[in-house]
Amino acid sequence: MGKRLLGMVVVGLLVAVLGVGCSAKKKGEQAGTEGSNLGEEGLAGTGSLEKYKAGTLGAGEEGPLKDIHFAYDSIDLDETARGILRDNGNWLKDHSGARVEIEGHCDERGTVEYNLALGARRARAAKDYLVTLGIVANRLTTISYGEELPLCHEHTEECWAQNRRDHFVVASE
Repeated sequence: MGKRLLGMVVVGLLVAVLGVGCSAKKKGEQAGTEGSNLGEEGLAGTGSLEKYKAGTLGAGEEGPLKDIHFAYDSIDLDETARGILRDNGNWLKDHSGARVEIEGHCDERGTVEYNLALGARRARAAKDYLVTLGIVANRLTTISYGEELPLCHEHTEECWAQNRRDHFVVASE
């Protein structure tokens, strides 16, 4: 099965799972990614997958929470990412009723399976850091889209850097 076809199958499965409803249980574990999951309770109807299906993903969305970016093949939060997360955490403290889904994204390099696991670990890293800032964990959910929902489609380092991100979707306030 080709990489793109497998990716389409994975995205289709994510759509099916989100459409049926989700529980707080882990959606899946990848071998060799102990403690990571592909997603938690999803917030269907509000995230990047819906924007992708509508053809509006990357169309200049500006929300109250800012994306963070990662180095290649990394889940490490650099100082810039920690600063953005502190700002996002302050917003969450000011909006105590807000629930947020943290989407983990990757660039196109690597297998679909590897990138789904990496995206899950990236989203989890941001969630864990927000929790250390005093945000209650049950207000934050995670999901991984791996490489399947890129903002940029060119095959350059600058483009790949845009795609290696966590995106924050405010579900309710």
